[in-house]
Amino acid sequence: MNKYFFHTLILNIFLLHTAKGESNSLEIDSTIHQKQVKQIDVKDIIKVIFSKDTTIKNANFKIVNKDKSFAVLPAFNYTIVTGFLFGVNTVQTFKTSADSLTKQSNIRTFTTYSQFKQFSTIINTNIWTKKNKLNVLGDYRFYKFPSTTYGLGGNTTFENANLVDYLHFRAYQVALRKISNGIDIGIGYHLDYHWKIRETNGDNIFVTDLQKYGLTANSISSGFSFNIQHDSRTNSSNPTGGSYANIQYRYNLKLLGSNQNWQSLVMDLRKYIHFPSNSKNIIAFWSYNWFTFAGNAPYFDLPSIGWDTYYNTGRGYPIGRFRGKNLVYLEGEYRFGITRNGLLGGVVFTNAQSVANYPNNGMSKIIPAFGGGIRLKWSKLTNTTIALDYGIGIGGSKGVVFNINEVF
Repeated sequence: MNKYFFHTLILNIFLLHTAKGESNSLEIDSTIHQKQVKQIDVKDIIKVIFSKDTTIKNANFKIVNKDKSFAVLPAFNYTIVTGFLFGVNTVQTFKTSADSLTKQSNIRTFTTYSQFKQFSTIINTNIWTKKNKLNVLGDYRFYKFPSTTYGLGGNTTFENANLVDYLHFRAYQVALRKISNGIDIGIGYHLDYHWKIRETNGDNIFVTDLQKYGLTANSISSGFSFNIQHDSRTNSSNPTGGSYANIQYRYNLKLLGSNQNWQSLVMDLRKYIHFPSNSKNIIAFWSYNWFTFAGNAPYFDLPSIGWDTYYNTGRGYPIGRFRGKNLVYLEGEYRFGITRNGLLGGVVFTNAQSVANYPNNGMSKIIPAFGGGIRLKWSKLTNTTIALDYGIGIGGSKGVVFNINEVF
């Protein structure tokens, strides 16, 4: 684990650098808005359609930090693992205090059902208390997930596909306390419970990686975490500047119900830069690195593409396409406006990953993907967007991704 950790840390140190004179991201936006044409969003369009008044009025951007936003939107995706997937996503953006320093909080929910009879319901919370003294993060999920796993390592192909079925319950809760400007530390509890795990291929003619690694009817990972966080973003849902870093060490213990003792380390690093500097366009960088050690994590708790908090890593590949004891992931994205009124925007992105091969745990080749997407502004006051992306990976992999707000 050590050499992967230190190589990755050196590679990503630049993401932690925050430029001198960095401003409040919403203040940057409000200044730009005032200098340009009137900004509109989907809500303005809806009001015009259903109102006798066909004039779209400009917003008062001075109160941007006090406004709330709530969206209920249909969701649809297509990947090889899920087929066509439909559901409902919601996002509520708000502030717990009228204090100008308090960051925006958000609560997101995702409920989906796919053509392959996969059901999931997810609640993600990111709550900031007054003056950002406390940051409370929650991740609760339930999956009924008949799907495909492709084995371990970065050299697997679609021919390695293995049909599995299981139920999964997740409960993560983390609380971080502000110790200085831009630095929070805290502890958390994490539970992953998989049950009714079974392969559904029928009579396999080959021994799968799941069988080699250890196929069990259920698995439990239960443990505490220690967390360090830096966040200079004002709007975590759709950042327009600043940087973010979260380092989480998790210790799963038999004493807390785990099948076995094992540990993990996750480093989530992000940086947002205006380019050109006098525009609203953003170059965004993301590094997500996930290591396991000091024991063997259950197969479905191993680092895997698409299993980050908002399952956004690996656009261009189906969820779970690459899995191993360690995962190194990098992504870059350019976000730009298409219409001057802010209603429509676009992105182009590229990502690359490497996972530990099995059973020697040496890191695999670099696995790239690229793509683009469109952005539709839902609320100009809270900078909430509707995102639709199309990604292309190697080996014929591709897929559509739908999000409320930016991918990272």
